[in-house]
Amino acid sequence: MTAAKRRRKSRGRRWRWRWPLLAAAALAAIVLASALPVVALRWVRPLTSSFMVQRSLGAWWNGEREFRLRYHWVGWDAISPQAGIAVVAAEDQKFPTHSGFDIEAIEDARREHEEGGRLRGASTISQQVAKNLFLWPGRTWVRKGLEAYFTVLIERLWPKRRILEIYLNVAEFGPGVYGVGAASEAYFQKPAARLTAEECALLAAVLPAPRRLHAGQPSAYVRERRGWILGQMSHLGGPAYLQGITGAGKRGR
Repeated sequence: MTAAKRRRKSRGRRWRWRWPLLAAAALAAIVLASALPVVALRWVRPLTSSFMVQRSLGAWWNGEREFRLRYHWVGWDAISPQAGIAVVAAEDQKFPTHSGFDIEAIEDARREHEEGGRLRGASTISQQVAKNLFLWPGRTWVRKGLEAYFTVLIERLWPKRRILEIYLNVAEFGPGVYGVGAASEAYFQKPAARLTAEECALLAAVLPAPRRLHAGQPSAYVRERRGWILGQMSHLGGPAYLQGITGAGKRGR
């Protein structure tokens, strides 16, 4: 074997050892780059979200000249304690105890779909925060995989109170109306701190389809759903249900 062939063979062996290291380094860089914004958002208020950006770009692209995105951050202590229990009662009643996923709800949704029912979502509040902040609408496996990844990060890096605070601020409550602060002003002409249980239940009632259901002019279905949510809020024990994770009971009812 010539010296040149030996050198090529030696380089080939070195590269075979380096590829796994390079792949591991690339994976570590991706994980770090995705984890950093999650870590930061534990303390820093989000200026916007992926869904807000996509909605604004979509309105611009489609020539929706009357579209106006309404969003401003409202801190936890400036939000009515009824708002938290309303969205938990409506969207994710196991929120205080699960680790990001409601396995029972996922199984129920899967079983109903297999039996011919409509495919319905079983996302927790934590999953919805992950999706709204970082991802895009849809049901592809890639999107769902990324949603699960960010959900795990959020649940590990944020306390439950922070998850709920951000959800109340980035959820869409009407066309272009993001967050309970903007929704309170748009529909009730008052700050979020003064929302009543009935008003919070009405806002929570439109969450499944905020561009089709309206809190400002609620349909019979929305009013009926509001009544159901109020019943669930009472059944859970009101804001005190969240006291262990948020200190809600200390803020009054």
